[in-house]
Amino acid sequence: MNPSTDSSPASKARPVDPAQKIRHLSAEAQAAFRRFQSGGDPADLDPVIFAILESFVPRQPARPFVEQPGDARLVDDLRLDSIAIAEVVFFAEDLLEINISNAEIARVRTLDDLRGFIRQKVAARRAG
Repeated sequence: MNPSTDSSPASKARPVDPAQKIRHLSAEAQAAFRRFQSGGDPADLDPVIFAILESFVPRQPARPFVEQPGDARLVDDLRLDSIAIAEVVFFAEDLLEINISNAEIARVRTLDDLRGFIRQKVAARRAG
């Protein structure tokens, strides 16, 4: 097969600019992501994590995620269902270039667990 005429999905796959991936997130989340990209501080990811959650939660909580206590439970308190959690994981993996196993995400129960877990994964990727 002539590579110039290959029309398989793999041949059409192009890296997507992270700015394109987050264009639906708030301006604050986009700015935080840019700070993270330039400075590398995983703490800059908190607004991004909150915005990702807001994008995929089926029903918005009474208070914004940024105002939720750290011990707020993702399923019981914030009403994330398994589909929303999977979407959050897939989006975070793609955006942050990390890998999250089902066993790892099953241990994440609270908002602080999620924030800490993503920070840890990002820090490990950057160190490796």
